[in-house]
Amino acid sequence: MSGPVGPTALLVIAKEPRPGHVKTRLTPPFTPAQAAALAEAALADTLETVLHCPARRRMLFLDGAPGHWLPPGIEVIPQAYGGLDERLAAAFAAVADGPALLVGMDTPQLTSKLLAPVLHPGAWRECDAWFGPAEDGGFWALGLAAPDPALLRGVPMSTAYTGAAQRDRLTGAGLRVRDLPLLRDVDTAPDAAAVAAAAPGSRFATLLKHYSRDLVSWHASERQ
Repeated sequence: MSGPVGPTALLVIAKEPRPGHVKTRLTPPFTPAQAAALAEAALADTLETVLHCPARRRMLFLDGAPGHWLPPGIEVIPQAYGGLDERLAAAFAAVADGPALLVGMDTPQLTSKLLAPVLHPGAWRECDAWFGPAEDGGFWALGLAAPDPALLRGVPMSTAYTGAAQRDRLTGAGLRVRDLPLLRDVDTAPDAAAVAAAAPGSRFATLLKHYSRDLVSWHASERQ
């Protein structure tokens, strides 16, 4: 399967969705297997969106091994070693020949409409970077007209000020930055419920609804 062609490379950074390796903050209330299945659904939703967006390349930088959830049309590259900043930097280094947009696997509410501002033909006119802030203080998307790994190395990751630090790095380098909408990452059960409500037709929302019914039934049986 191949998607429409465009000037920008689309990158996804993700972990293999296996129990105990992903979405550990969803446990409890979900089991490690359920948390991994929710992560798989989120990743599948994200990759489906990427396949429908115009791009010159579609690349998954993966920590782990690909599985049945991987659709055709996506290049798989092992993540680099090191901290998250180094792994993100290495992903951009792999596509230094042209503009690139990187997203994660934590926003299954992602749509081609949300990404359209970065992917249309004039996206990089008088613009050097696109930035998608996350509600938890991080960021869900980063686009660079001229991918430079130095723009990510040393930025503190997984903190409440990661997004601000990354955006400051961009503007401090003299880049002209445009912002994408604020989105919520899936980290906790309340996050999952809010994201599912924002994307009711997604694989993620469908699976969460199924698991949530099971939780309600289990709690009801425990009270009897």
